[in-house]
Amino acid sequence: MNTLSYKTVSGNKETANKKWLVVDAEGQTVGRLASKVAKIIRGKHKTNYTPHADCGDNVIVINAGKVSFSGTKLVDKEYVRYTGYPGGQRITTAQEMLQKHPERLIEKAIKGMLPKNKLGRALFTNLKVYAGPDHKQEAQKPEAFNLDSFN
Repeated sequence: MNTLSYKTVSGNKETANKKWLVVDAEGQTVGRLASKVAKIIRGKHKTNYTPHADCGDNVIVINAGKVSFSGTKLVDKEYVRYTGYPGGQRITTAQEMLQKHPERLIEKAIKGMLPKNKLGRALFTNLKVYAGPDHKQEAQKPEAFNLDSFN
């Protein structure tokens, strides 16, 4: 037989070619930032994207305390959690969370855009969020990444 044979190559964790990227969240809208970062963590921007494998990049988000919300979401948006006890429903507004724990605000937004399974929990470990401009991953030699030029 004298034909060309093409095989679909499925990417996996070993062939992922992962990079470390630094994203500056200053002045970014939370939802748009989260959707772009989730796409990078998932690996959807790469040509060897595989839905069932961790082939995305590691992302470091800095200046999480300087993000913005569109409209009146800063005051109106509520985060609800449950302690497990009767009457144990706790509600926190986005404004309170931004003042106390801005990194949790970004983490919660990004985690909600990842798959809800083992892969999603594994992908979430590829995210590091810091409230200020400094981070602890200098040893990984991260590259600066501009979200404004990313779709």
